[in-house]
Amino acid sequence: MVRAALIMACLMAAAAAAEEGGGAGVPDRAQTLAGMELAMGPLPVLDRSAAPEMEVVSETEFSGYVQKTILVSVESWDRLPAHLLVPKGLKGPAPAMLCLHPTSPLGKAVVTGRGEQSNRNYAQELAERGVVALAPDYPGFGDYAAARAELYARGYKSATMKGIWNHLRCVDLLASLPEVAPGRIGCIGHSLGGHNTLFLGVFDTRLKVLVSSCGFTSFAKYYGGDLTGWTHDGYMPAIASEFGKDPARMPFDFPGVLGAIAPRAVFINAPVHDENFAVDGVRDCVAAARGVYAQSGAEGRLRVEYPEAGHDFPDAVRHRAYQFILEQLGGDS
Repeated sequence: MVRAALIMACLMAAAAAAEEGGGAGVPDRAQTLAGMELAMGPLPVLDRSAAPEMEVVSETEFSGYVQKTILVSVESWDRLPAHLLVPKGLKGPAPAMLCLHPTSPLGKAVVTGRGEQSNRNYAQELAERGVVALAPDYPGFGDYAAARAELYARGYKSATMKGIWNHLRCVDLLASLPEVAPGRIGCIGHSLGGHNTLFLGVFDTRLKVLVSSCGFTSFAKYYGGDLTGWTHDGYMPAIASEFGKDPARMPFDFPGVLGAIAPRAVFINAPVHDENFAVDGVRDCVAAARGVYAQSGAEGRLRVEYPEAGHDFPDAVRHRAYQFILEQLGGDS
């Protein structure tokens, strides 16, 4: 009965957000968190009082930074592969960004300069700008391919929630490093990494700036309301098993996700020809969230660009995103 009541409350809040706009009907952060956990499963209740242990597997020196291949002990049974990029010549604790990769079998290598598309190299490019960058693998990709089956065997209800937990622990790690200023941390991602950035931003209020490229649209306008793409074992199977792949039954949506992040800084890249995330649905979500930002006096912290492009992170937009990051976190441009 409690779960049914919670689902109904989340549905009513999401419906109000869709109908009213202007921020008035956007669910509050508590409602959005509850709705996300209904679709993703609960956030683990584990001790995070100490930073996770980090094993350095190897180091590679580049012209402007050192890249460490590491394993992060995110749980007692799980070590997360990641790349840690530390700029050379730091004069003190620096800003840091968690860099979440898009869908690719290469995983973290895509954002550290080893992918086929240079416009996905945001971890590398941020490190070259003096930002400490941490790029982990997502379950099922890179050196973390076996984790997807294991996480379900360990009781997780979705890969999405396992990703959120891992990324929380990555922020814990960043905040503990002597090279990092713990109050100057953000997150960036494209596609898979774009929505994972926003999901993490709801759960982790330490993040001061979030950059989401090609990361979302409203559920009603995702492939005409067909949510099948969100239901496989790399995302949230409950969207099919409990919510029938029906946008009207979803316990959360992206107006609430953006509203829950307010008043923190968000940069959105939403190309007008994105074949995965319909731009008109992005506009709907942004319009609803702008009201929440306005109520907080933070209108300037929600920035959106709509380039004439497909599912891409164009150079000019990406570079403006870096400038936005440095404005929010402090750092050289």
